[in-house]
Amino acid sequence: MLADPPLDPTGDEARSLLRRELARPEYHDANVIDRIENWIQRRFEDGVGAAQDVPPIGTFAAIVVALLIVTGIVMLVSRARRTARARTDRTPALTGEVVSAAELRARAEAALAAGRFDDALVDAYRALAVRQVERGRIEDLPQATAHELAAGLGAEFPAQRHLIRTSADLFDEVLYGDHPATRAQAADVLALDDELSGRRERVR
Repeated sequence: MLADPPLDPTGDEARSLLRRELARPEYHDANVIDRIENWIQRRFEDGVGAAQDVPPIGTFAAIVVALLIVTGIVMLVSRARRTARARTDRTPALTGEVVSAAELRARAEAALAAGRFDDALVDAYRALAVRQVERGRIEDLPQATAHELAAGLGAEFPAQRHLIRTSADLFDEVLYGDHPATRAQAADVLALDDELSGRRERVR
C-alpha cells in the first residue's frame, strides 16, 4: 500500500515531472508525438489502477492534476507542430499561376478593403516580387522561397533590405505559421511595393 495517494502532486511537482519526462532523449526522435501519446496512456492506466484504493477527494485531485498535465502536453505538441511546419513546410513563394504584378496588386488591395488581411499581405508580397521580376531587377526563379526572393531584392535595394526581410518573415508566418496578419502589416507590404517601384502614394 502507498502512504500517499498516487498521481496527487502539487502544481510545481506536476510541472517538474512533465519537464523531466519531456527531457528524456527519446522525445527528440522523429516519433515524438507517438511517444507522448504512449506516455499519457501509461499515466492514465496507472492512475485508473491505483484509483481504486484512493479516497474520493484524492481521486478528484488526481483527475484535476492529470487533466492539467494532459492540457500542458497538448499545448506543447500543438506549438511544436506549428513551429515545425513554419520551419520546414516551405513552398515556393510564387505559384505556377500566370499573373502580373498589377493583377496581384489589385487583388491585394481588394482583400485589404474587404478585411481579408492574410490574403492582402500574401498577394502584396508576391506583387512586389513579381514587379521586380518584370522589371528585370531580380531573376525569375519559380521555385524560390520568400526569403530567397528577399535575398535578391535586398541585393538590389540595400536601403530597404530590413523592410524586405521583415515582409518575407510576415509572408511565411501568415502562410505557413498560422499567424494572422493585421491591416497595418498588409498595408506596410503594399507600401514597400510602392517604395521599390518608385511610387509615392502609401496605402493606409
